[in-house]
Amino acid sequence: MWSRRQGRLRPTVCGVEELRRRRREREAALRKARREQQLVSKRLLRNDAPEEAGEGCVAAILGETEVQQFLRQAQRGTEEKEREGALVSLRRGLQHPETQQTFIRLEGSMRTLVGLLTSNQALLQLEAARCLHELSHSEQSTVAEACLPATSYLLTYLSSHSSDFIELCLYTLGNLIVESEAVRRQLLPQGIVPALAACIQSPHVAVLEALGYALSQLLQAEEAPEKIIPSILASTLPQHMLQMLQPGPKLNPGVAVEFAWCLHYIICSQVSNPLLIGHGALSTLGLLLLDLAGAVQKTEDAGLELLACPVLRCLSNLLTEAAVETVGGQMQLRDERVVAALFILLQFFFQKQPSLLPEGLWLLNNLTANSPSFCTSLLSLDLIEPLLQLLPVSNVVLTVLCNVAEKGPAYCQRLWPGPLLPALLHTLAFSDTEVVGQSLELLHLLFLYQPEAVQVFLQQSGLQALERHQEEAQLQDRVYALQQTALQG
Repeated sequence: MWSRRQGRLRPTVCGVEELRRRRREREAALRKARREQQLVSKRLLRNDAPEEAGEGCVAAILGETEVQQFLRQAQRGTEEKEREGALVSLRRGLQHPETQQTFIRLEGSMRTLVGLLTSNQALLQLEAARCLHELSHSEQSTVAEACLPATSYLLTYLSSHSSDFIELCLYTLGNLIVESEAVRRQLLPQGIVPALAACIQSPHVAVLEALGYALSQLLQAEEAPEKIIPSILASTLPQHMLQMLQPGPKLNPGVAVEFAWCLHYIICSQVSNPLLIGHGALSTLGLLLLDLAGAVQKTEDAGLELLACPVLRCLSNLLTEAAVETVGGQMQLRDERVVAALFILLQFFFQKQPSLLPEGLWLLNNLTANSPSFCTSLLSLDLIEPLLQLLPVSNVVLTVLCNVAEKGPAYCQRLWPGPLLPALLHTLAFSDTEVVGQSLELLHLLFLYQPEAVQVFLQQSGLQALERHQEEAQLQDRVYALQQTALQG
């Protein structure tokens, strides 16, 4: 913003547009850095029968002979109870990585298990699926890839009449998806996207939650933006996901959390966010934000942050899209209600979940960046002082204030003097050059649009505060310019 010429410091031409450009560049870099490092996880369903849990023994590691014996009994036993018991013993042994490796090394073991999975006896099918589920939980990609012969059948059974069986298949598929690209490469042509789209019509909450998990694992794949997300966006899944996030008596928190993260991964891919905005994503998420704010006022349930985090991220990222204006995205959000709800959540986070404060502040930044109406809401609701209280948590507070100040004289007049000057004098004492730099930008805007601010600044020892940074290479040009402006004022 400032340059050195002819051996002395002097300001170059600098105005609101230059300040805006610099902040937008910084925010773009921050957004890139904030894109979630995809943290994949696996889930394990274990619901041992009471008689199994009461045996008082830890499942033993099985050797080759024992694995072969249990498979043989399961396949050729004379009684169904004996065959089922053999699969139960095998399944419990497969809880150990050593048994898993033994199993996949045995020739024909997976073929036998798949044969039991496709048998016409429901109990054997269920226990075979549970064995596959234990294998899917392995951290070794070789184990996941050994399960490849079973994936087409797991997909087929997503249309089963048993909700418990569908849930088990979904979690197993989700575990396999995340472990191996080979598994994903096989599942895509086998029709996993249409199969998942069909499951979203299920009336069973457990199935929907498992579906959200499997879908989120698929969306986090490295190749998802090119090979997976386009087909998901072309299906009915996006509309149904947004329906799952609609506030109301039918909203299930567990299901909503899963699909909010799914939506987050889709939005982060930037494959077709205008499509989501066109489907009313901003409106749905905005209403959900209002609902969450109402909920935190009624309860101290610590689980609310599980949903708040992806909702905040989805809104923040959608608001950076150029398409927001062209498709009427801003009209999908009700200004004052959204800002008020966000501050309720910020206060809740401040007291209960400080780690989520940056998420809320980032949303506030994106709301105010290009919208005078949101800036007006911030001022009319007297939220500047509560905002300044969050300054020790994040310097995004300063970025938000710059967003307001750059809107012109009327906005700066309402910002000044109030509690802003003491806060800025305090931040000028910081050693963090980024914080000081943003404080200088805000002062520059105030001096530009509110000349009376210069005199108040001088009366409060503002020049002495600037002198602390005049030798710092990253700041000296801006410090010099402000010093000159203040002295001329």
